Amino acid sequence: MPKPSRNPLRKNSNMKSNDFVSSKFFDFYKNIDYPSYQKEKKRLQVELLKLQHWVINNNKRVALVFEGRDAAGKGGSIKRFTEYMMPKHFNVVELGIPTRKESKNWFRRYEKHLPTVGEITFFDRSWYNRALIEPTMGYCSKSQYRYFMNKVLKWEESHIDSGLIMVKLYLSVSKHTQSFRFKERQVDPLKYWKYSENDKYARRYWDVFTKYKEQMFRRTSSAKSPWAIINSNNKLETRLKSMLYVLSQIPYKEKFDYRPLKNEDQRQRYSINIDGVSFNNLNYRQFLLLETLHGLYKK
Repeated sequence: MPKPSRNPLRKNSNMKSNDFVSSKFFDFYKNIDYPSYQKEKKRLQVELLKLQHWVINNNKRVALVFEGRDAAGKGGSIKRFTEYMMPKHFNVVELGIPTRKESKNWFRRYEKHLPTVGEITFFDRSWYNRALIEPTMGYCSKSQYRYFMNKVLKWEESHIDSGLIMVKLYLSVSKHTQSFRFKERQVDPLKYWKYSENDKYARRYWDVFTKYKEQMFRRTSSAKSPWAIINSNNKLETRLKSMLYVLSQIPYKEKFDYRPLKNEDQRQRYSINIDGVSFNNLNYRQFLLLETLHGLYKK
């Protein structure tokens, strides 16, 4: 394992395909407060814009895959990635229910959405629906699932060998956090549309989904096409870690010398008064939780 002081973001080439999941990389931004988050987000977005210029000027093709359960923060993370990017040179792909023909020609369905030269494409869920939600909910046959699992790595690596740069992120949310976010959506007049009966139905199959998720990690991660698993219970951390990881994996500059915000720069405390009771010395996550709960119970 490389020492963090030298270059904490580059994967050691001798690592197994997903050993980096437990590396010091994921210690960055722990319990970051909101002002520090805003400061670091801006710094990372400047780097993302440099990355986009590199992609355009060098005719590169970049595919960023975001997977995870509902309410894991995929869409929110992508939104922060693209906030200041040049709109003409990126796409966000979020496909709906496949037709019967698309279901039979699974890889072709997504191939036509892969980036052309000079483009970055964000997949808000991807071909990995066939490895996760489809078998969990019975939307595909066992033979379709087996075919996908046997072919997907070769399919990805053939595109990588032809010049495609692919980064795969899995945002991992806990059952408790997902439940809280669902309840928040149900009462929020701006987010209620994000919650559906299908979300409620899918929660019954949490353990089944987990089984397919673990199989996916075991069978679809390779040195050329690894998975990065990022804990997404804290949205602020998730967004920053996702940006940092993607930047560290793409050679948009000769030497990746970006240094994340240090822990000592992340010290801001918050206070909130609820019905006459003061809560002081809170970090941003604690403050946000109390503020959200107070808002829910006032309704």
